[in-house]
Amino acid sequence: MPAQPSTLDRHGLPIALGDHVRILGITPDPEMDEDDLDMFTDMIGSTCLVERIDDQGNAWVAVWWNGFEGPLLTTVGLNPGQMEKTAG
Repeated sequence: MPAQPSTLDRHGLPIALGDHVRILGITPDPEMDEDDLDMFTDMIGSTCLVERIDDQGNAWVAVWWNGFEGPLLTTVGLNPGQMEKTAG
């Protein structure tokens, strides 16, 4: 049975799929428009469920937004320094 992917948070605590993390920072795409940048910046401080961990150790989380035309989904990959584990 293959090992479940995991990574660490900024304090060195293990992070696995299904854990909750608080977003402490993001690394936006330099070509991102101002509206998208505002949306990503608003994610800082949110607590989210880890949905995926990639090969580089980034924990991917999703945030739902209420948009003008309905719900919007934004996903972001967090490196260990950009998150801390929470109780949920």
